[in-house]
Amino acid sequence: MTKYIFVTGGVTSSLGKGIISASLAKLLQARGYRVTIQKFDPYINIDPGTLNPYEHGECFVTEDGAETDLDLGHYERFLNVPTSQANNITTGRIYQNVINKERKGEYLGKTVQVVPHITDEIKRNMRILGDTGEFDIVITELGGTVGDIESLPFIEAVRQFKWEEGSSNAIVIHLTLVPYLAAAGELKTKPTQHSVKALLEYGIQPDILVCRTEHPINMDIRKKIALFCNVNINAVIESMDASTIYDVPLLMMKEQLDKTVLAKLKLPTKNEPDMESWKEFLGHLKNPTADVTIGLVGKYVELPDAYKSIIESFVHAGSKNECKVRVEYIHSEGIFPDNVKEKLSHLNGVLVAPGFGSRGIEGKIDTIKYVRENNIPFFGICLGMQCAVIEFGRNVLGLKDAHTTEIEENAANPVINMMEEQKKITNKGGTMRLGSYPCDIKKGTKAFSIYGKAHINERHRHRYEFNNDYLKQYEEAGMIASGINPQTNLVEIVELKNHPFFVGGQFHPELKSTVANPHPLFVKFVAAAMEFAKKKTN
Repeated sequence: MTKYIFVTGGVTSSLGKGIISASLAKLLQARGYRVTIQKFDPYINIDPGTLNPYEHGECFVTEDGAETDLDLGHYERFLNVPTSQANNITTGRIYQNVINKERKGEYLGKTVQVVPHITDEIKRNMRILGDTGEFDIVITELGGTVGDIESLPFIEAVRQFKWEEGSSNAIVIHLTLVPYLAAAGELKTKPTQHSVKALLEYGIQPDILVCRTEHPINMDIRKKIALFCNVNINAVIESMDASTIYDVPLLMMKEQLDKTVLAKLKLPTKNEPDMESWKEFLGHLKNPTADVTIGLVGKYVELPDAYKSIIESFVHAGSKNECKVRVEYIHSEGIFPDNVKEKLSHLNGVLVAPGFGSRGIEGKIDTIKYVRENNIPFFGICLGMQCAVIEFGRNVLGLKDAHTTEIEENAANPVINMMEEQKKITNKGGTMRLGSYPCDIKKGTKAFSIYGKAHINERHRHRYEFNNDYLKQYEEAGMIASGINPQTNLVEIVELKNHPFFVGGQFHPELKSTVANPHPLFVKFVAAAMEFAKKKTN
């Protein structure tokens, strides 16, 4: 029988529910349990696909093509298990499902209400992954903060769910804040007490409290929190700020969070968690033998969360190479032909990031021209790859008006164009080439030496493609299409013949990089940057 863990948050947002959920899941997985995590978001968007990255950070795409919350990226990076459409549900999707059922007459003329109809639909979604029989434990993270109006139906659904399943089959972990008041020189438990009181008003007694804090919580404070919040003292867990999110599973293991959880779920704790490979990863991460500076050129650089998966992929690749990767954020809107050298010449490698729309695209093209001509390692992802194609068309093939029809609808040389079947779609949500697609890699290319195999699958999120009418021209001039989709013949990877490292991917490799399996493109890109740095110092 599947057991359920719900993770709620109080006092303030951004306490790290996603990292705590992923860390607990990692520890349970390391004990031999089959675990998955799902995220319930209280906003009314159907999915984050149409949200501005400034609004909500990056949009994470799953193998099956669902556009989801960036926390799913953490789940995959920690667990090394792919997530799916069922792992991220929003209020918008819940209401959409209920309204569709009502329109079909499935409620037999009843008045459709938040309780029971909305809460029943939430509970049905909470059980979907558990009902597959593939998991022993399902962890459900509830977005937002207890007390928010939009979170109420989810909290009520958890109350009902807990009551239906029984206290040893469903537990609630409440993440809360124990702030330090410098003027008083002490930690304050009152915000935690108020937060738990709010949960109790909704009929939920948390089983475990995870207390986010900047200073250690001593035994007196633990006793006080346990007394006022009705939890055992061993269920008051300290969660200190860590130097990297990858420390958190080991910190939670030290606090015995996984043991406390298993005891409450009445599950055996016979195997100690096997975290050896995790510790090895952390050892390499914290004791690098080299360091490189890589420029991330994009247009959402004010919010690093917009490129969360890319940053984490650099962490994984850095550990693999025993190299500290310093990522320098560079706004593409601020790059022009007359300042490109000053902005980029000190870097050991440049990644041109994905994005949508015309803002900052010329800066990306100027960037690529500079790194191509100066043999600086270059990696282009999605729009970054398309900009490399445009730049090569303009400056090598002499197609001065080469462009993408995304920006220049009537471009004279549309080297990046929209697929025919995409042209008929007017709705924005979920209409792109989304999810995992196959790619065949040509032998003898840089891409083949990077992947070490001829057939791969990578995740996509885009509408526009390389225009194959120009392929022959490009290949003759030295830009090779080294990866091709076998079903549609679309170009997936481009690379330059006579360049130490110049690779662009139409897909998003960052979405598949995990602690256990760093992505080969990032690993080799960091290695190329290390090589470039070495040459520079010599």
